[in-house]
Amino acid sequence: MIKSLKQRDCCSSRLQWIQGLGHGALVTGLFAFFFYRSIWALPPMALVGWLYLCRSRSRRKRRENKELLIQFKECIQAVAASMRAGYAVENAFIDSIADIRSMFGEGSAMEGELQLLRQGLSNNVTLELLLQEMGQRSGLEEMQEFAEVFAIAKRSGGSIPATIDGASISISRRLEVEEEMETLLSARKLEQRVMNAMPFLIAGYVEISNPGYFDRLYGNLTGVVLMTVCLGIYLAAYALSERIFEKAFDSG
Repeated sequence: MIKSLKQRDCCSSRLQWIQGLGHGALVTGLFAFFFYRSIWALPPMALVGWLYLCRSRSRRKRRENKELLIQFKECIQAVAASMRAGYAVENAFIDSIADIRSMFGEGSAMEGELQLLRQGLSNNVTLELLLQEMGQRSGLEEMQEFAEVFAIAKRSGGSIPATIDGASISISRRLEVEEEMETLLSARKLEQRVMNAMPFLIAGYVEISNPGYFDRLYGNLTGVVLMTVCLGIYLAAYALSERIFEKAFDSG
C-alpha cells in the first residue's frame, strides 16, 4: 500500500510539473508577442514564465498544506474519539486510517502518513518519534508542535486526550481564521485578476478594431525601450499586489 501511494504521488507530481511547464510556456509566448512581437524575445521572456511557474507552485503547495492540515485535524479528532472508547493511543492512530479513508478517499496524504506510522509501530518504533518524523515531512508548524507537546505529555504522564483535544481546537481556530480571510479577500482577488488581464484585453480590442494601430511600437529601438518600461511597470504592479495580499492574509 505504501509503495503504491508513493507511485501515485510521483505520477501526480510529474503531471503537475508538465501542466505547470505548459502554462509557463504559454505565459512566455504571450508576453513575448504582446510586448515585442518577436521570436527573439522568447529567451528573455522565459524568465517571466519561470516566475509564473514558481508562483503557481507556491500557491499549489499552500493549498496542499491546507488540505493536509484539515486531514490531520480530522485524524486527531478520530484518535480522541477512539481513546474515549477505550483504545490505547497507538491503536487509536491505526484505527483512524479507516476514518480518514472514508472522509478523504483512498490514497489521501494523511492516509499515506498513517500507513507509514502503522508500519513504524509494527517495527517497534515509538509513537512519539513517528509523529515527530511526520511533522518534519509535512513541514507544517502545527503538526510539529503537536508532536512535541504529545512527546512531553507521554513522558510526563499527562492527559493524552486533553492534549489531542487542545491541538484539535487550535487547528480548527486556525482554519476558521483562514477561511474568513479568504472570504473577505475573495472579491479583491477577483478584482486583481481582472486588472492583471485588463492591459491585454484593451490592447487586443484596439488591435482588432484598428489593425496596425500598435505597429509603430515594434521593430524599432524606441518601441523596444518603451515596451520594456511598460513591462517593468506591469511586473512591479503585479508583484506589489501579490505582496499586499500575502501581508493581509498573514496578518489575519
